[in-house]
Amino acid sequence: MRTRIRRKLLLALAASLAAVGLLAPSLQPAYAASLVEVTSFGDNPGGMRMHLYVPDARPANPAIVVAMHGCGGSGPGFYSGSEFASLADRYGFIVIYPTATQQAGFGNCFDTWSDAAKRRGGGSDPVSLISMITYVQRQYGGDANRVYATGSSSGGMMTNHMLAVYPDVFKAGAAFMGVPFNCFAGAADYPPGRSQCTGGSMNRTPQQWGDAVRQAYPGYTGPRPRVQLWHGTNDTLVPYSLLQETIEQWTNVFGLSQTPTFTDTPQTNWNRRRYADSAGTVLLEAYAIQGAGHSLPAGGMAAAAIAFFGLSNPTTPTPTTPAPTTPAPTTPAPTTPAPTTPPPTTPPPGAGACRVAVTVNAWNNGLTADITITNTGASAVNGWSLAFTLPGGQTITSGWNASFTPTSGQVTARNVAYNAAIPANGSVSVGFQATHTGNSAKPGAFTLNGSPCTVV
Repeated sequence: MRTRIRRKLLLALAASLAAVGLLAPSLQPAYAASLVEVTSFGDNPGGMRMHLYVPDARPANPAIVVAMHGCGGSGPGFYSGSEFASLADRYGFIVIYPTATQQAGFGNCFDTWSDAAKRRGGGSDPVSLISMITYVQRQYGGDANRVYATGSSSGGMMTNHMLAVYPDVFKAGAAFMGVPFNCFAGAADYPPGRSQCTGGSMNRTPQQWGDAVRQAYPGYTGPRPRVQLWHGTNDTLVPYSLLQETIEQWTNVFGLSQTPTFTDTPQTNWNRRRYADSAGTVLLEAYAIQGAGHSLPAGGMAAAAIAFFGLSNPTTPTPTTPAPTTPAPTTPAPTTPAPTTPPPTTPPPGAGACRVAVTVNAWNNGLTADITITNTGASAVNGWSLAFTLPGGQTITSGWNASFTPTSGQVTARNVAYNAAIPANGSVSVGFQATHTGNSAKPGAFTLNGSPCTVV
C-alpha cells in the first residue's frame, strides 16, 4: 500500500513539473539501456528482425550506427560479440542490430546478390534496413546527417552494398571482411563457399567496379559516403585479394588515384593505406591485418571504425575527417614514410649472423610478403637495413614495420623508430604488399647491414 501511494505521489510530481516546463517529456523508454526488439518498424520486404540499443546518455539528435552480423549470425549475437554497444554508451549514438533471414546456403545472410537488392528502392534487405533507420529518426530524433553502416563478413558485404545503393543516406561506412558492391552475380553465386566472387579469381577493372556503384543509383551526383575497409591477410573464406578489388572500386568512384597518399602502421600488424582528395580529406582508408583470418573486428577495430565516423567526441561538431592516430599530410605524401634510420651502434653482423624467412601470399596480380629477420649473432644490432632483390615485374605499393626504397629492383628495408634494435637471437617482422605481372616468387639475396643472411 505504501509503495503504491509513493508511486502515485512521484507520478503526480512528475506531471506537475512537466506542466510547468521543469521536466521535459521524453519519447525514450524509462528503463536502463538494454537490447530491445522492435517488431513494427515499417516496410520490411526482406522479412528482417530489428533489435535496437539506445544508450541512456545521448544528445537530443543522436547519430545512428547500423551494425550487421555475418552469415549464420543474428543481431543479438553481434550485439554480444562486438564492442559497438559499449562504444554507444561512451559516445551517445544509437545502434541498430538487424537480423537477416535470407537462407542462402549458410543461413541468415544479408541479400547482396538479388537484382532487387542492387537497385535503390528495389526491395529485399536494403529497403528493410532503410525502414529501420527511418524508425529511429522518427522515434528517437536520430540525426539524418549522421547515419553510418558497419558489419562483419556478410554484414561487411552489406555495408559496401548500402553505401552504393543509398549514398544519400549514409555519411560513412566501415566494412570488415567484405566484398565489392555487385561482386555476386546472383543467388546461384552465393554463398562464399561456392561463389565465383569469393573463389579467388575475381578481377575486374576499377572502371568496371566503379560503374557498378554508379548504376545502383543512376543520376546521383551528391556527396558519397567515406569508406573504411578491413581484411585479414590469411582470410581463406573471403580472400584477402578482394580488399584490393574493393579499393579499386571506391577509388574509382571517388576519382582518386589507386596509389595511397599516406601509409602507416598504427598498431602492430595493422597496415593502413589512406586515400585523400586534393583538399586532404581522407575519403577511403584500408587496413590489412597481418596474419588475421576470417575473424574481424577484434582488438579495438570497432573503436577505430567509430573514430573514422567522427563519433568518438560527441560534444564537439563532427569533423570532416577524424583525427588520425598519426599525423596525416594535407598534401599527397610518399607511398611509405621514410623515417630517419638510427646509425648502427654495433658493428654489422658477420656472415651467417642473420637469418631470413619469407612467406608470400599471392593472387591474380598482387601479393603480400611477410619477412622475419633473426639476429643470429652474439650481440644486439641497433639500427638496421635489409637489402634484397625483388623479382622482375614486382612493384611494392605499401609496407609495414619498415620503410622500403626503391619500390622495385634492388630494395632496402630500413627500420622504423620502434624496432631499431634486434637483440642477440631476437627477431623482427616486416612486410610489404606489391603488384606483379605474373612472377610472384619470393625476393632473394638478403643482406643485413651489408652482410649476407641465410634464407630459410
